[in-house]
Amino acid sequence: MKSSVSFSLNKTFIVNEFLLLLKSFRAHHWIKNLFLFIPIFFAGEIFNFSKLIDVIVGVIAFCLIASGVYIFNDLFDLKFDRKHPEKSKRPLASGNLSKSTAIAGFITIVAMGLILAYLLEIKFFIILCIYFAINIAYSIALKNVSILDVGLIAIGFVLRIKAGGALAAIYVTEWLNIMVFLLALFMAMGKRRDDLIIKSSRGTDIRSSINGYNLQFLTTSMTVILSITLVSYLMYMMSPATLIKFGTHRLYYTFLFLMGGVLRYLQIIYLDKKSGSPTLILYKDRFIQVCILLWVISYTFIIYFPDFSILK
Repeated sequence: MKSSVSFSLNKTFIVNEFLLLLKSFRAHHWIKNLFLFIPIFFAGEIFNFSKLIDVIVGVIAFCLIASGVYIFNDLFDLKFDRKHPEKSKRPLASGNLSKSTAIAGFITIVAMGLILAYLLEIKFFIILCIYFAINIAYSIALKNVSILDVGLIAIGFVLRIKAGGALAAIYVTEWLNIMVFLLALFMAMGKRRDDLIIKSSRGTDIRSSINGYNLQFLTTSMTVILSITLVSYLMYMMSPATLIKFGTHRLYYTFLFLMGGVLRYLQIIYLDKKSGSPTLILYKDRFIQVCILLWVISYTFIIYFPDFSILK
């Protein structure tokens, strides 16, 4: 009877540990890996199913590695996460998930991701290894260096589009690299601004790098970065190379939807003071969702259905 009860308790414990481990994967952040689809979409080859399947499998591999990085980061960030109003609820920070289970999960999921990437495409595998190495270094020490910390976050998004380009055998232009980097840097600065506000309200540091920032510096930096991003976008939309590539000069119309989404994000940062997680904002804010949807639809018509596009 005792052995039966013991087995039942062990089974319940294992199931609970597994569920908590799955929660630590932060699946809601996998939406960031959709950046791998950007090169194939803009190249007009989204309906090339052989390439599309490779990109989809690559996204899965990237999600596995990203989740491994999240677990690794949680293991090294316990001290600061326990001081954060939201991060303190995570399985490891709350003490609900054991470190041994987290370590085992980290090793398993990273191995799966790297093997899948290696079998898929060697160039993609190398990019994924670089992404993994940068993020491990970030978790151990580089996240404590102000400016460098947000720069590395932005580089992670550039590596995503590089990975998508490698999988689809598509050249990623300098324009795309620059705009993705700047946009990601802008959002990373927004997160640091939120961290600074939390520090001011709670009186405790939630990360070491926050000591290298203040509200004036972050606000000024975000203004400069956003201005460069928007100007770069317009320059690309109206460049001769873009006109030749897409056969229309009307792409600048899409700027309307980009600007709407950006203004709404700024509203959330400065009025609502909820810039901590751009991912969660994307999931919850209907205005930004509509702007993104209209942006995608307009591009889709221009690139894939030019004869029916009212924007041509």
